[in-house]
Amino acid sequence: MKLRPAQPADATALADLWNGMILNTLATFTTIEKTAQDLRDMISSRPNAFWVAQEDGLAGFVTYGPFRAGPGYAATVEHTIILDPRAQGRGHGRALMAHAMTAAATAGHHIMVAGISSANPQAVAFHRALGCEQTGLMHEVGRKGGAWLDLILMQKTLTTS
Repeated sequence: MKLRPAQPADATALADLWNGMILNTLATFTTIEKTAQDLRDMISSRPNAFWVAQEDGLAGFVTYGPFRAGPGYAATVEHTIILDPRAQGRGHGRALMAHAMTAAATAGHHIMVAGISSANPQAVAFHRALGCEQTGLMHEVGRKGGAWLDLILMQKTLTTS
């Protein structure tokens, strides 16, 4: 497996991966599919915060961006990590997250946040294994597939100063 920065040429494969999650799971609350242009725009707006894992094609990706608007939140970022189902359980997610957390800390970010659907307990366990702690639970704030879904907030402290 090779980790590398995402490139505009990855946009279609990234959109396909993200859209598979959107269309086939309750792991995200959105129903709006991503376009290749959406991903090209995201890649260009996050030049040092978007990486892919490559192994016989695109195995997954991680990216991070602002948690909330405003200068008081500038040191806090929220990440998205998505793996091809065939790549899960093989260390790709752990490698992507380690890379993203190191890069975010190096860039001066203090906290990394994960917003996780209650329909995705595997993601909660994954983040807990990375040292993230659950810091919030918002009941029934998401709706998808006819179900009300909770949002679990987890975070990891990246820097001590």
